[in-house]
Amino acid sequence: MNKRRIGQTRLETTEIGFGGASLGGLYRSCPRETAMQTLQSAWDAGIRYFDTAPFYGFGLSERRFGDFLRDKPRDDYVLSTKVGRLLRPVPEAEIPDHSYVDPLPFAVDYDYSYDGIMRSVDFSYARLGLNRIDILFVHDIGVYTHGVEKTKLHFRQLMDSGLKALDELKSSGVIAAYGLGVNEVQICLDVMRQAPLDCILLAGRYSLLDRSAEPELLALCEKQKTSLVIGGAFNSGILATGPVAGANFDYGPASPDILARVAGMQRVAEARGIPLAAAALAFPLRNPVVATMLLGTASPATLKRNLDLLAIAVPEAAFAEFEPYTIR
Repeated sequence: MNKRRIGQTRLETTEIGFGGASLGGLYRSCPRETAMQTLQSAWDAGIRYFDTAPFYGFGLSERRFGDFLRDKPRDDYVLSTKVGRLLRPVPEAEIPDHSYVDPLPFAVDYDYSYDGIMRSVDFSYARLGLNRIDILFVHDIGVYTHGVEKTKLHFRQLMDSGLKALDELKSSGVIAAYGLGVNEVQICLDVMRQAPLDCILLAGRYSLLDRSAEPELLALCEKQKTSLVIGGAFNSGILATGPVAGANFDYGPASPDILARVAGMQRVAEARGIPLAAAALAFPLRNPVVATMLLGTASPATLKRNLDLLAIAVPEAAFAEFEPYTIR
């Protein structure tokens, strides 16, 4: 599988990576055996970039990634996890509902400070059972997750001391790269205007449907040599399912406007004789700013289906025909 470089670092990732939210039980339970089978399928397909987070199943995803990767040659793969959330043990009755099914018995505290980031890294080492993490993403900092007022507090934590922690970890060789892992564009612009980043894991904002990253972020990434890691290529599912009843967009039911836009895209894809999902997966990697695109699933069969879709040739001219239906 082809590789691309992360920013100006020496780190290279496969163009397709594996995202670990589903292995933490996002929306549905993921038995351990299924998780291991899915990771093995990703490895067998040549995927060598793996992304997880403390938030995914409240530590469950990190534990499973670590168990799977522990006997793999360490220089053969790239591993990223995230900082910004600290896990605190709680009784089972107090486990919060963040859409994870059968998570580990923890609650989540937000901390984007120097001490919080350093503690988060130590805890991730323990859950992973590994002694090296290649990339750290500051997870879900911004209005999309926290609202306006709390974002001001968290942003100040990051600017005042959190970035210092990340820079120390990188300059000392503990990590090779760092950036943001978010679902919104504005916080990326806000951070990048004050501090350089190696990479941004951007979910759902540079897709066939949602082009929110195009007006400003792509150009800024190109100028600052910041790579994008793309998540959410299907925008929570609708670009895979099409505009069917109950289709999801942006982690919730699709609105009539979104359904109409995707219906238009579906017509374009059908006229071209290609699956809409294939066009959705082909879209992000066309841009050289994108280093890798994450596929996230808890099913070997679904992973294979998506890899098969990636093998379908999508004519370049087709992408212009999707333009009238996009969001910016």
